[in-house]
Amino acid sequence: MVRRTKEEAEQTRRDIIEAARRVFHEHGVVRSSLEKIAKAAGVTRGAVYWHFRNKAELFFAMRDDAFAPMIGFTDAILVDPAWDNPLDAIEASTKAFIRALNDTAKFREVFEIMIIRCEYVDEFATIEEEVARPALEFFKKLEAVYQRAQDRKYLRRGISPLAAARDTWAFTSGLLHLFLGSSRGANISLAMAEEMITAHIAMLRCCADDPGCRLRPL
Repeated sequence: MVRRTKEEAEQTRRDIIEAARRVFHEHGVVRSSLEKIAKAAGVTRGAVYWHFRNKAELFFAMRDDAFAPMIGFTDAILVDPAWDNPLDAIEASTKAFIRALNDTAKFREVFEIMIIRCEYVDEFATIEEEVARPALEFFKKLEAVYQRAQDRKYLRRGISPLAAARDTWAFTSGLLHLFLGSSRGANISLAMAEEMITAHIAMLRCCADDPGCRLRPL
């Protein structure tokens, strides 16, 4: 009986998170109340408060529910030691991220909520630092991988790992906004996005005629 009660509570929590994603996506975060979310989940408002202290806590639970598996997947590609050239890892990881946005409705909807359908005002005015945390962690990972690329002489001469990480961070942010805006006229297809990623990384690769490049013919 205790186990069943625990499983039921966990199922209720998952139902509330799923309902929050649907309601936030349809109405926007500011105009979504816990009452609306409770109704969409088929539970009482008290049940929502049993699992979440406020809307912000529910918002982050929704984000982490979608982000955790996808970030784990793309990070595994990014840091996989099987890549000889770390730039190949960055390219493959970024493409996997875009494909996940294209193929996984929940993942895409959560990004749309965070970027397009959330105004960081009122009770959300103080949480922008936490909202930005995954992006900052991504930036630090990028810098570390670009450092390995430089150490192995694959990074274009004259570009520091920090500058390369900033460039890719800004590029990925812009591509994400364009890709999410495809339904509103941006017209960025998956194939186009992957082509843009390849071109971006190509500009950071060392040239074969660079004396310090690992690819230089012997």
